[in-house]
Amino acid sequence: MDVSSEPLRHGWIAGLAIAALAGILCAIVIVLLRPLMVRYALARPNARSSHTIPTPQGGGMAIVASTLLMAGSVLAHGGRMSPSEAAAIAAVFGATLLIAILGAIDDIRPIEVIPRLLVQAVAVGIVIAALPAQFQMTPLLPWWLERVMLVFAGLWFVNLVNFMDGLDWMTVAEMVPVTAALALFGMLGALPEAGVVVALALLGALVGFAPFNRPVARLFLGDVGSLPIGLLIGWLLALLANKGHLAAALLLPLYFLLDASVTLLRRLARGERLWQAHRSHFYQLATDNGFSVPQIIARVFAVNIVLAVLAYICIRFNTHAVEIAALVAGLIVVSSLLLRFSMKRS
Repeated sequence: MDVSSEPLRHGWIAGLAIAALAGILCAIVIVLLRPLMVRYALARPNARSSHTIPTPQGGGMAIVASTLLMAGSVLAHGGRMSPSEAAAIAAVFGATLLIAILGAIDDIRPIEVIPRLLVQAVAVGIVIAALPAQFQMTPLLPWWLERVMLVFAGLWFVNLVNFMDGLDWMTVAEMVPVTAALALFGMLGALPEAGVVVALALLGALVGFAPFNRPVARLFLGDVGSLPIGLLIGWLLALLANKGHLAAALLLPLYFLLDASVTLLRRLARGERLWQAHRSHFYQLATDNGFSVPQIIARVFAVNIVLAVLAYICIRFNTHAVEIAALVAGLIVVSSLLLRFSMKRS
């Protein structure tokens, strides 16, 4: 695509406007709702916490609200969707609201593991059902088997985003590069219009939330934010993979994927109860090993920029050789950071 073309230039201007308005709206909602969060949704330190004093949580409520309102308004008034596409977007937004409500309740009064997983599975199932009828990431698997695997993968992704939200700015450092890359790739034709709009709105909302969550945070994301963010990002990555860019879809969230997955396997090997709070993630080990929060966040952000560049290379050249090389490079980069986090800082 000719990046100097007039339509794309106008697309950049509109995209920046969507992100900016979503960010402003998110900040306004946070200011308005923060007294209620202080009163009803204080996060008290526990075995998993990196904070030492009670801090209000629920900032994700503003992120979800501003993302859905901004994206919904843009798509309703300026989108070029068919009725079936509009119904699919409505289903995705409905599932996002469902899982956000679950997270909000869990932030105030913890819900048992099984009911929580069941509601999450329903939300993920709705999103998978809303994917295009011709959706298939790989021709190697039967259609029905891929859908079943996608439900389990979506459920894991939603929860790993929640697991990884345990440090000031961690979700911002991960998801700002991911959403920015998705918006960029979408403008280059790798996502449908609705996906681009949602990515831009979510990017702006995350930036609007960032000042309140910067170390030392005055406000946490909460499950009301981490769960729906995981659901929306998972949906966007699935759309990216459906365009023939599976490697790019794996590269973008690779830091979160490896940190959470390797941590899970290590805990399984030690016979730990997986549903109990812990401080075993590599970014949590880094704090114990002498890294400051800004040092951890800076490294995670830098790695995510590298992953986004590798994902772009995959999309730009779109060959199996390039995709394999990029995936190997991404694994090396992320593994090196995890190894460094697991060692004492000299």
